[in-house]
Amino acid sequence: MLELLIKKIQGLSSQNVELLHDAYFNRLRAKNYERLDRDGHVYLDYTGGSLYASSQLNEHMELLASNTFGNPHSSNPTSELSTNLVEEARDAIISFFKAHDYYCVFTPNASGALKIVGECYPFENDGHFLLLADNHNSVNGIREYCKNAGGVNEYVPMNRIDLGVSRDKLFNSLKNSSRTSKLFAYPAQSNVSGIKHDLQWISTAQSYGWDVLLDAAAFAPTSPLDLTKHSPNFVAVSFYKMFGYPTGLGCLLIKKSSFGKLQKKWFAGGTVNLASAMTPHHFLMDNHERFEDGTLNYLDIPALKIGLDYLKSIGMKRLNERVGSLMEYIFYRLKDLTHSNGAPQLEIFGHPKRLNTGGTMSMCFKNPDGSKIDFHQIEEMANDRNISLRSGCFCNPGLDETINCMNTNEIDQYFKSRVSGNYLDMIDFLQVMRGSIRISVGIATNRDDLDAFVSLVRGLKDKTISKEILKAS
Repeated sequence: MLELLIKKIQGLSSQNVELLHDAYFNRLRAKNYERLDRDGHVYLDYTGGSLYASSQLNEHMELLASNTFGNPHSSNPTSELSTNLVEEARDAIISFFKAHDYYCVFTPNASGALKIVGECYPFENDGHFLLLADNHNSVNGIREYCKNAGGVNEYVPMNRIDLGVSRDKLFNSLKNSSRTSKLFAYPAQSNVSGIKHDLQWISTAQSYGWDVLLDAAAFAPTSPLDLTKHSPNFVAVSFYKMFGYPTGLGCLLIKKSSFGKLQKKWFAGGTVNLASAMTPHHFLMDNHERFEDGTLNYLDIPALKIGLDYLKSIGMKRLNERVGSLMEYIFYRLKDLTHSNGAPQLEIFGHPKRLNTGGTMSMCFKNPDGSKIDFHQIEEMANDRNISLRSGCFCNPGLDETINCMNTNEIDQYFKSRVSGNYLDMIDFLQVMRGSIRISVGIATNRDDLDAFVSLVRGLKDKTISKEILKAS
């Protein structure tokens, strides 16, 4: 039945496609995500983690139950089976992203992929690390490697109105660096605002002598990524964010021409061709295995091909269109909601018309007098309705500092006044609210889910929830 719907969608005019998309994804939800409706869940946290399909679990469990697997790195029969399935998964990843000019290194997650680049990039050779203020902390943290190696770090700030970055400021930074080892890092899609940053920046930066690290963790789950069209030097991917299962696996895609630039500073089991204990010598592996420390998660890695095949059966273009349709649906139901005095109930962060954005939306709730409502209280209300959303700073301090209009001097003053702290303590110190509410959609989202969230917002019309700035406990 699902296959028939796919064929109908492919043959219809655009005005009827959306209705058939609804039918297709509703049937997919009933088949593979029946637990949502059975348990009354409204799941709006796909950027936090996608949901797995029951068919993925069934296929993987059947694979495990029907075979005997051994540790790779041997030629015995159980080891060879594991090795073959691991390599099949690796080939599936390379094919999915059209990454034939890349090595695929398995990692515990996207953060693990980013860490490899951070610890191995040659910042000590007159290094320069350039990054957008809109970055996950796993990218922000690379600045410590650069700083400790004697290099310099530089942020490109965001525009408060649309949460984009100034093209002029970015290009000025790219053009005017005279450093030797230059790494530019940015997310293909913001994990908070959903804005899709320009992939053309990759080739522009490379033309000025920069290596480019692309964080694709928030982008890859619902947008096609073709690495023959845009070819960063390094790409970080998280698989549970793409298809929910298994967790604990990501990958680093390393362009083969950039492989030698990453200087591994230690070696481990599986990463060397040869090592000596009696002499201080070793020979590193000359492919992806150089960065895969120890034994791979060989029982779960075969599930990656299952997940990728599942996404391919849906079609990334179809999924991308579906997500866009859902976000348009909820945006136009939220953007004009007001209290009776005309004050907006929400401030939705990002582009005022949601141009070039993915399936993620960040916002703050407001009282009738315009004061912000503590995001903890909103999350508690959502919890009471069995709505799963996310609140806080989302490991993206640059974006959070921007949307909450914080300035460099007050942030600097806070950090210099303490040897440790947290964001509740910072709120208390600065008397400035931090954090926001984030909703995100994905494969199994339907309009009823979105209507449930709209109902939550409408239920707060004319209500004053709290005017108190959070105090640190």
